[in-house]
Amino acid sequence: MNSHSFYSLHSKLTLSDRYKQILHATVKCYIDTAEPVGSKMITQQYNFGLSSATIRNAMSVLESWGLLFQPHTSAGRIPSDSGYRVYVDELIAPPTELVQRMRSALAENLAERRDLESLLQGATRLLATLSGCVALITAPQSALVCVRHLQIVHIGEGRALVIVVTDALQTRSFLLDLPQPEMAEQLEALNNYLNIQLQNRMVGELDPAVVGAMGGEYHWYAEFLRGLIALLQRVLQPPTGQLFVSGVGEILKQPEFAEPERIQAIVQLLEVERERIGSLITPEQHQGRQIVVRIGADNPLEPMQFCSLVSSTYYRNETPVGSVGVLGPTRLPYDRAIASVQATSDHLSQVMQSEE
Repeated sequence: MNSHSFYSLHSKLTLSDRYKQILHATVKCYIDTAEPVGSKMITQQYNFGLSSATIRNAMSVLESWGLLFQPHTSAGRIPSDSGYRVYVDELIAPPTELVQRMRSALAENLAERRDLESLLQGATRLLATLSGCVALITAPQSALVCVRHLQIVHIGEGRALVIVVTDALQTRSFLLDLPQPEMAEQLEALNNYLNIQLQNRMVGELDPAVVGAMGGEYHWYAEFLRGLIALLQRVLQPPTGQLFVSGVGEILKQPEFAEPERIQAIVQLLEVERERIGSLITPEQHQGRQIVVRIGADNPLEPMQFCSLVSSTYYRNETPVGSVGVLGPTRLPYDRAIASVQATSDHLSQVMQSEE
């Protein structure tokens, strides 16, 4: 897959074209039916020009290599984690056209979302629909958010309303006491000064000491400015929860979640321990990879070891600010999952870029 760099913990196994065809067919049939796949099913659905006996022998070899296994002696075969890994890394084509269609759907459905929280909530719900999986989106890291505009408005009785707009579609406002009555007459000049000094500075860079050191004609207001920046840093936090989740109900309909223990474990993780699953899709986890696919035992959290997690990062300019992911059983349509994650991360990156 030339346009994707996938996360792999397994050494690659060189397969002949015949074995690739049969492995691809087996995985695809199992994804579609959730039933163990036999040689007869492959013979009926694919025109490989091979007898059922030849396909059965090839499946036996693939099983000996650890790519397939039989859940029961008399049953057909299903993919192992390693089989899914070869399928993802080598046997499916980049879903370029699907990505484009999904990007168009995202742009159309999210066009009116102008604030950050509404945008991320809508994107998470749409990602769950597009992928058929649990959708996960992390909010931008607050330290990487930049100030676009700041306005201080005098509202009387020595108080001012502070309105701040960021490049991550956030608008926040709060009240602040003016330490000196004469400040009310200089707010316009102070607003101009602050917008020049603060514009496009990351929140993590808004150190009160830096603002206090700006000095000049405003050195008398150094203490006020320190307090203002400290408040900005407190209020410009990501939306509550930091991780948006949608689609839990849909994934629980899958046969892999028929056991109550599995349902309880995954719901506990998604609803109560979100920070644990959120930590798996942070930008740091991607280390420059466009797409990361964790399959089964690749996932360090035990409740997820019968699941696959597909994730990507979205950016503001060249800076990674948040992540997008989908979670489903290992038997998931990987091309669709990959396309939906890529399209969503592309869309969010475009929105962040357009707000410069």
